[in-house]
Amino acid sequence: MSIEALYIILTGALVAASSALLGSFLVLRKMAMLGDAISHAVLPGIVVAFLLSGQRENLSLLIGAAASGLLATFLIELLHRKARLQEDASIGISFTWLFAIGILLISTYTGQVDLDQECVLYGEIAYVPLDQISLGSWWTGPRPLLISGLLFLVSLGYIIISFKGLKLLSFNQDHARSLGVRTQVWHFSFMAMVSLVTVLAFEIVGAILIVAFLVVPAATAYLWSRSLIPMLILAVVFGVLSSVGGYYLALGLDGSIAGAMVSVAGILMAISVLIIKVLKRT
Repeated sequence: MSIEALYIILTGALVAASSALLGSFLVLRKMAMLGDAISHAVLPGIVVAFLLSGQRENLSLLIGAAASGLLATFLIELLHRKARLQEDASIGISFTWLFAIGILLISTYTGQVDLDQECVLYGEIAYVPLDQISLGSWWTGPRPLLISGLLFLVSLGYIIISFKGLKLLSFNQDHARSLGVRTQVWHFSFMAMVSLVTVLAFEIVGAILIVAFLVVPAATAYLWSRSLIPMLILAVVFGVLSSVGGYYLALGLDGSIAGAMVSVAGILMAISVLIIKVLKRT
């Protein structure tokens, strides 16, 4: 295995693990498409950041995207709590509205400028080895690998610290409120964490891959689990397997690495469904 291949697999595995940990709670709360919503809702933030800074530098665009992602989560909650819409309807309305605003801003204010959000923000995991960074004498390697490693540590730390609150929030909010748990605080902290992971990860691996990693490994683990901790562990395992298997599938087919990783994740879920059906019949 070449060092470039190792960089790609490690980056994919770390992003998959981070996404699977948070995605497990999204699946349990029936908010699986939140990652997809955020990946579309960031567009107006990208455009506004470009208009204010006048540059296509990644940091300013990421800040704008993160702000827009947080706005999307706030709108989803506002529509769900105040307008009493179902959560899936709130997600659909929020991200389509923000995405439409982003398109309107691009067509109105950046018509003469080459501002392509796919190029300036959305990443591609195959390019990981090309984006090198050096931090003194203790790190020389791909920037995406460093970011994905830090992202995994932050996600894992958040889950460990917030485990009790997130568990109560996911299974019985009314019981949590009766115990004095501030469910709104836990909810918004979780939504902020999902926004952070989504924005940073799709700058590294691409929007399609991060959306898949947030949903498919967690949903596959849900099929096999009857309690939360085993589900979290299995979700991480399925995510890592999708990353490793997807790389070698892409290598064999000479195709898209991100597409292959998503395909392997889907294959693992399909196999799980078939095995569970067979086991239930016996």
